[in-house]
Amino acid sequence: MTTKEETLDRIQGALAGLPAKVVEPRDGMPTLEVEADALHAVLERLKLGGGFETITLVTCVDRLGAERPGPRFEVVHQLHSIAAGDRVRIRTRVSEEEASVPSCVDLWPGAGFMEREAYDMFGVSFPGNPDLRRLLMPEGYGYHPLRKDFPHQGIEPDRLYREWDEERRATWDATPAGGKG
Repeated sequence: MTTKEETLDRIQGALAGLPAKVVEPRDGMPTLEVEADALHAVLERLKLGGGFETITLVTCVDRLGAERPGPRFEVVHQLHSIAAGDRVRIRTRVSEEEASVPSCVDLWPGAGFMEREAYDMFGVSFPGNPDLRRLLMPEGYGYHPLRKDFPHQGIEPDRLYREWDEERRATWDATPAGGKG
């Protein structure tokens, strides 16, 4: 296990020349703030030059109404170095209008489902993800449930699921032998 200083030195060495700001979060994990246009390059350097071979988290935070001014969404990537036994967090702020950061599926194929979940729940897109579609909610659902402006009581779930079930049954009945066989 490396020390925090060794980890930061390795990170800064891998990111030489790239715009990434090191910040000190409350939990002590090395954290970088990166603009969306530099995110993919930073992730690639951390993987190839920094030794962070595993991605453990891709998620989003809705900062609507937060005291800290700035864009509404914060996309969070967390990487792990198995060899060195340490982690790094990368935060990227994006506005509601932009709500898009480049996909890292080409670097870590397993990130695809995490990106899909962030897209589904928050509405942040990941250009470059080859399969960016709803993961937990039905395709026709026009809302993103983990946004802070989503109503606590939900949005007409019974009507939506009835429509989805009717469509599913119609497709099932249209197959040869009524879906049997």
